[in-house]
Amino acid sequence: MDIESRATTKLENSDARIGHGAEAPDTDGALGSQAIEPSGTTDQFTLLQSMSFRAPAILLAGTVDYEMYASFREQLDAAPHKGLVVVELSTLGGDPEVARMMGEDVRFHSEMDSGRRFVFLGKAAIYSAGTTFMAFFARQNRYLTRGTRVMIHERKLCKTLQLDGPLTSCVAPVQALINEIHSSIEIQNEGFENLVRGSKVTLDRVLERASSNWYLEAEEARALGLIEAVI
Repeated sequence: MDIESRATTKLENSDARIGHGAEAPDTDGALGSQAIEPSGTTDQFTLLQSMSFRAPAILLAGTVDYEMYASFREQLDAAPHKGLVVVELSTLGGDPEVARMMGEDVRFHSEMDSGRRFVFLGKAAIYSAGTTFMAFFARQNRYLTRGTRVMIHERKLCKTLQLDGPLTSCVAPVQALINEIHSSIEIQNEGFENLVRGSKVTLDRVLERASSNWYLEAEEARALGLIEAVI
């Protein structure tokens, strides 16, 4: 077989082998959202064309909440067990813990089903919890439609703590709230780390911009390396 024939055969075989390409997540994000990282051959992260997104297996739109999670699980169970699985999302935000639940499901199924390649497609708006979910996908498996806006921001807390009683009894509820805040910051930053891994954006830059809501147009997100391509 000559060199040209061998190259053609290799290309044809690689097209048939495309899966999710996931390996065990990086331990840097062990506590929270963990992006699916590439492993194996680069064929598993081949740049996709618009036709690949013609019929997404999972379609999600609206507030990220438990109703969306139920729809996500139903569609995930019905999704193809081999090949490309496109997850399309459009959202103005919602519950970050629900976003993490969906992301963990993607991670788990990617690791269990080596023949699958899960790809994220953001449409129109990917805000807040939507960005949290997107961060679970490896950068090579993140796509946005033209004109989509991504919004990254810090988690928010709205809580009133009422203290009533002896001073010594007031310490525990105050400390509990402080612990909750610290834990939430850790989870938030783990998601940020996964979002920027492999991009031109540093964690410090995200933390600096996220406090005042950081909006990115699709092409800007691509230029910064936060996504693979705009379709």
